[in-house]
Amino acid sequence: MQDKDSGTWSSLWINGRLATMRPGGAPYGAIEDGGALGVVGGRLAWVGPMADLPDAPERLAGEVHDLGGRWVTPGLIDCHTHLVYAGDRAREFEMRLQGASYEEIARAGGGIRSTVSATRAAGEAELLAVTERRLRALLAEGATVVEIKSGYGLDLATERKMLRVARALPAIHPVTIRTTFLGAHALPPEFEGRPDDYIDAVANEMLPAIAAEGLADAVDAFCERIGFTAEQTRRVFAAAQRLGLPVKLHAEQLSDMGGAALAAEFRALSADHLEYLSAEGVAAMARAGTVAVLLPGAFYFLRETRLPPVDALRQAGVPIAIATDSNPGTSPTTSLLLMLNMACTFFRLTPEEALAGATRSAARALGLEDSHGTLETGKAADFAIWDIDHPAELAYRIGGNPCAGVVKAGAPVIGPEAKAGGATPAARAGSVSRTGAAPEA
Repeated sequence: MQDKDSGTWSSLWINGRLATMRPGGAPYGAIEDGGALGVVGGRLAWVGPMADLPDAPERLAGEVHDLGGRWVTPGLIDCHTHLVYAGDRAREFEMRLQGASYEEIARAGGGIRSTVSATRAAGEAELLAVTERRLRALLAEGATVVEIKSGYGLDLATERKMLRVARALPAIHPVTIRTTFLGAHALPPEFEGRPDDYIDAVANEMLPAIAAEGLADAVDAFCERIGFTAEQTRRVFAAAQRLGLPVKLHAEQLSDMGGAALAAEFRALSADHLEYLSAEGVAAMARAGTVAVLLPGAFYFLRETRLPPVDALRQAGVPIAIATDSNPGTSPTTSLLLMLNMACTFFRLTPEEALAGATRSAARALGLEDSHGTLETGKAADFAIWDIDHPAELAYRIGGNPCAGVVKAGAPVIGPEAKAGGATPAARAGSVSRTGAAPEA
């Protein structure tokens, strides 16, 4: 695939080692001997060994970038976050260490409700500023796609405010954002004792208004003993279905509520958490093609002991994604790389499975499998460049950040050291243009 007007690619990246993450074939879909990536119009026009290039690099592209033997992966995808919120819950962390359970804290008015109070009180500019700080940490580790849920407003005005903040981020930062309406996250205090009335408001008032404004790409709910029943969740999903919005579900985190099977019934993009997932739930997800999103940060932070049924998911062919679940109460992390390590150490995923979980399977969990998640011709030219000797290092190391650069839609973007006066990712990767000058980031 070449630029029809000029007969060349806009840019060509050479001398890399590519972890394409295409399934089948070599581990990690690797092209280790001088891999190359051609880019046109923000998409990958060519992926393969340099030896197979149809012409000399300088005749194929307006800009040629030398990767210097570094590894390249698809841009990482964080497919489950709650990045937009105000306040923190450090005091609740202390309470749990003193013996209080997550459920006890929630029932006493803490938990999600405390974040709701802070988020309702925050102005839109304040929310945007704190969210940007969290987002920058993800981007510095190679993320190019991030999902952001609402759910800390629990009234229409604040849910809209949260989703507007999330929608504003791509105009400020080089990232693709997918937004999810999570109105059915918890019962707000003004509906105390009236959960069915609140679900009516979510399904019949809030969701149609959010959909009409184009603020959400999907709809989620928290199906749990301290959340909403399967039947209440069904009403939210039916409303989403009528509006043409796909669904996702927080399911089987603290107990088996049959949420995963319900999600599969609505052909959900994903069911997330899944520590208490049953064999019936696994089978239903496999039939529906629903992705299992595992959230090791929450597992760790809540000191959970029940493991999600990874072997059963593997055997059933259910795709497994990994995400941060970045939120103030149960997973206050902004490191997707740390989640890869935790997925391996806690859940016994292989490093290749973990990386697939933050690329290929994560893209599928957001309905983006046709455009993101692997290095393949026709997909978005989103990729991360790494100072590592092998892709397994991305899951192996605890702490540190080996990301040497990020390319978004074919353009080099500022990397983690640039704000402190370091070089751009392209320069650190040894990038050169045909004229010998470093391209602008």
